Amino acid sequence: MAETVKLRDEYIKLGQALKAAHVVDSGVDAKYAVEEGLVKVNGQTEYQRGKKLRDGDVVEYDGKTIRIEA
Repeated sequence: MAETVKLRDEYIKLGQALKAAHVVDSGVDAKYAVEEGLVKVNGQTEYQRGKKLRDGDVVEYDGKTIRIEA
């Protein structure tokens, strides 16, 4: 089942979304997961922790799916 992260603003950054969905414990863990190419956004490997995610984006990490919703 997919985890859902609700937007409070126009976007949320990738690292923040990983923490909000509780798939990483800290910003440092998020940083390494992204830098190592372990995170996909909308099916594409993403290497920027600061990538802006908006309504409808889908993040995949460690077998988990996170949906971004407004």
